Amino acid sequence: MSQYFVIHPETPQPRLIRQAAEIIRDGGVVVYPTDATYALGCLIGDKDALDRIRRIRSLDESHQLTLVCRDLSEIASYAKVGNAHYRLLKAMTPGPYTFILPATKQVPRRVQHPKRKTIGIRVPENAILQALLTELREPLMSTTLQLPGDGQPLNEPYEVRQRLEKLVDLIIDGAYGDLEPTTVVDLSEDVPRVVRVGRGDVARLGAV
Repeated sequence: MSQYFVIHPETPQPRLIRQAAEIIRDGGVVVYPTDATYALGCLIGDKDALDRIRRIRSLDESHQLTLVCRDLSEIASYAKVGNAHYRLLKAMTPGPYTFILPATKQVPRRVQHPKRKTIGIRVPENAILQALLTELREPLMSTTLQLPGDGQPLNEPYEVRQRLEKLVDLIIDGAYGDLEPTTVVDLSEDVPRVVRVGRGDVARLGAV
C-alpha cells in the first residue's frame, strides 16, 4: 500500500517534501505532478525501481526515458550539449519540453536508448517537483503516467490512487494534472527536430 501526500502546488510543505525524498532514496517508485502530465519516477541508479516502472507501463528497453533535472547546471553531468544547442536550452527551460541528447558516461546503459545512446532531459516549471529535486540533489528518472491500454495520461489524483496504490510507494497529490504531455525536441543531431508536439510552444524554437 502506497503513501499518499497532498502537497500544496504553489507552496510545498517542507516536511512532506523531506519525507517524499526519503521514500525515493529508499528505493521507492513515486507518482508526482509536473508542469505537464503526472509522471512515474525513481532515482537514476535504482535498477529495481526502474524495472517496476517498466512493468507498470509495459515498456520495453527501446522506450526513451527522461531525466528530470533541477536546472541547466545539472544537465551537463548527464547529457552532451554543444554550444549550438545550449542557447536553445537556456531559453526554453524551465518549461514543458523534453530534449533528447547524447548521454554521458554517468548515465547507466539501462537508462539510455539502446541503439542511439541518448537520454531525455527535462527541467520542469513546477514548485512541488522543483522542491523535491532540490531536496534529492540529483535527477529523477521519469516517464509519463500513462497506463497500458489507456488513451491518455492519468491526471486525476483520486483515480491514480485507485489504480496504482498497490504498485507504487508514494503518490503525490498536487492537484489536477494536464492531459497534454511535454513537447519533445531531438537535439542529438545538429538541427533540432520536433518529435512530439505537446504543451511546449514549438513556435518558440524558431525564435531562439
